[in-house]
Amino acid sequence: MAKALQQSKKFDLKPEGKRLEEYSGTVPAPRLYEFYKSQVIPALREKFQYKSVMQVPKITKICINMGVGAAVQDPKILQSAVNELELITGQRPAISKSKKAIANFRLRAGMPIGCHITLRGARMYEFLDRFINIASPRIRDFRGFSDNGFDGRGNVTIGIKEQIIFPEIDVDKVSKIAGMDITFVTTSKSDEEASALLKEFGFPFRKG
Repeated sequence: MAKALQQSKKFDLKPEGKRLEEYSGTVPAPRLYEFYKSQVIPALREKFQYKSVMQVPKITKICINMGVGAAVQDPKILQSAVNELELITGQRPAISKSKKAIANFRLRAGMPIGCHITLRGARMYEFLDRFINIASPRIRDFRGFSDNGFDGRGNVTIGIKEQIIFPEIDVDKVSKIAGMDITFVTTSKSDEEASALLKEFGFPFRKG
């Protein structure tokens, strides 16, 4: 019993440090991870005629970046952004600092101007599930994401204008509306494969 609790605690704190298979029977694997194994892999193997399951692309990490330019004037705004991103992801973000000084913006080198986070393992799949099925439909006048954000190497970046689309955020407690860039990093060798992978997960790309 004590051993199971110890494994569960480690899984909650640092899921990216272990393969998800190692926790079967102790902590339930994320829903989308099971969906990937049972539905996505067979569908992609049939579509692209992969000879081995190891050739099937997968999502390796999700990187989220929030730029908070107003933090130059009010450091409390940056702290609010950090707290909100932690609520959204379940993981404490790191502070982003400016690399150059820009006099027109009263910006000095090394000043905190945002926060960023990288999700892997269980937290990555849980965030992806909430983003696709809960957060995206809450976007105002949403008709799908553009597929122009692919970088030619199988990764795509999506821009979000308001953090309040995530249900973890209490709108009444938000001091400033802030956006974020979310990058989905995959092992795909082409944008076509990456697009097919995300579509199998139900990623809402705009038609046409």
